[in-house]
Order: sequence, then structure tokens, then C-alpha cells
Amino acid sequence: MVYRTRTYIAADWDGDRDVVEQLHKWNDSNYWGLSFPDAHDLQQSRDSSLPCSIKSSLKKRMDGSKRFVLIVGDATDTVTKGSCQYCGSYDSGTSSCDRLHSIDYRSYIKYECDKAVEAGIDIVVLYNSARVTRSKCPLKVRFEGNHVPMKCWKDGVLKWDYDAVKKALQ
Repeated sequence: MVYRTRTYIAADWDGDRDVVEQLHKWNDSNYWGLSFPDAHDLQQSRDSSLPCSIKSSLKKRMDGSKRFVLIVGDATDTVTKGSCQYCGSYDSGTSSCDRLHSIDYRSYIKYECDKAVEAGIDIVVLYNSARVTRSKCPLKVRFEGNHVPMKCWKDGVLKWDYDAVKKALQ
């Protein structure tokens, strides 16, 4: 039996890596009170792996998670990385896999969103912005869970909103 004790973080790593790093900074610090066990410590995969292998690894991480955190930035809903059609084993003429794996056209992010909803775990959507813009969020979780901006304006400067993030993750 798998115990769901971890927090699963999904993001467009090319566009929103700084947000994920900020969450880890708050989590790893002795000063900040944010604390969550990261699901990505459970199972590692390489970027050079086949999309189907990576998705299998993502599913194992999701199976041990009680919370799904999606970071939404400008390109989150349009990212295609992870779709079988971009894999070297994909045969576009027959729409099949040369390795005989099943075909999945979902990006990693959309796959993760689908799995989170199917698992029925808590969903928190954090926006790399000072406002919630649901149109940038994948449809599967667009109206699920708690949606919170990660930034706020203070004294005319855009800053991280630690208090809003901590409240959303409690």
C-alpha cells in the first residue's frame, strides 16, 4: 500500500523554473515556515528518457502524493513537451510507436493534471503572476482546487507573496 504523504509539483520547467526554485527555497529554509515533502524525491527520470518512461515515473510520484501543485505561467497550457508525436520512436505515417507502446499525445503537464484529478488529491494552482488567469491553466484543473497568485505588488514592486502561498498549501 502506498501512503500519500508528499506534495507533487508540476510546472513548465523551461518557463517557470524560478517559481519552483522559490518554493524549494522556502521549503528548505530554517527561516520560512513552509514545509512539504517533495514527491520528486521518490522516483527520478532523465530528460533523455522516452516520454512513456517519464510518464510512468510521474505516475509513481503522483501515487505517493496527497497534494498536486501546478505552477501556471505564460505557456503552461500550450506546452507540448512529453507528447508522443515528438518522440523518436513515433511513426507519423502509422500514428504508432516503433517500440509498440501506446500513444499519448498529452504533454507532461496535461498528463499530470489528468492524473491529479483522477487520483482525487488536493489541487493547488499557483500563478507566476500577481493575478489568477485561468485561461493559462490546463482545462482539466482550470476549475478544480484552490487558485492563488504567487506574487503581489508592495510599494510599487512586484514581490513573492509567501503568505498567500503558505496559506494555499496548508
